[in-house]
Amino acid sequence: MTVPTGRRERKKAATRQKIADTALRLFLDRGFDAVGIREVASEADVAVTTLFSHFAAKEALVFEQDEDFEQRLTRAVTGRAPDEPLIPRLRQEIHALVRHCTAAGAAPTWHLIDASPALRRYEESMRLRHAETLSAAIAADPGLGRTGTASRSIARFVIDAYALAREAAEPDAAVDEIFEMIEAAWEVTGRSPGA
Repeated sequence: MTVPTGRRERKKAATRQKIADTALRLFLDRGFDAVGIREVASEADVAVTTLFSHFAAKEALVFEQDEDFEQRLTRAVTGRAPDEPLIPRLRQEIHALVRHCTAAGAAPTWHLIDASPALRRYEESMRLRHAETLSAAIAADPGLGRTGTASRSIARFVIDAYALAREAAEPDAAVDEIFEMIEAAWEVTGRSPGA
């Protein structure tokens, strides 16, 4: 997560984290559907309006690093040196995310998500949004020279790599295997027609 610099930003980040931690604890203790927003706000000692100023929906409380991940993917495209290849940077970001999501202690959260249709739907919509954001960043970079269709396809592959690897017996090996295919697809999309 990006570290806030000013006092006010640090205070907002601390409040956001407190709300997310409280919500996750309550959800893990009693189940996602059994806990209401008012209860989370009360337990975190914030107003409901404060909770909603940090999280747009109840489901977002479980995916509190969603925005950070989306920004990291975009920066993997926009923050590269002009001659730095894209796919290795994206592989690095997906490895980091998969390691975060498969770290010791993450399993209960994934069981919570898997047990809730609302959370599974939210995760799917989040992944689609991440793919669209990544696709837009790739398509906007003139140095990459990919069509809109190629940009969208590669972005979807990258986001799906995370989901597939997270569920694999050997997540790191799965990321590497998937990215070999992504690298091959990237090379194909860079060829001029008829080449």
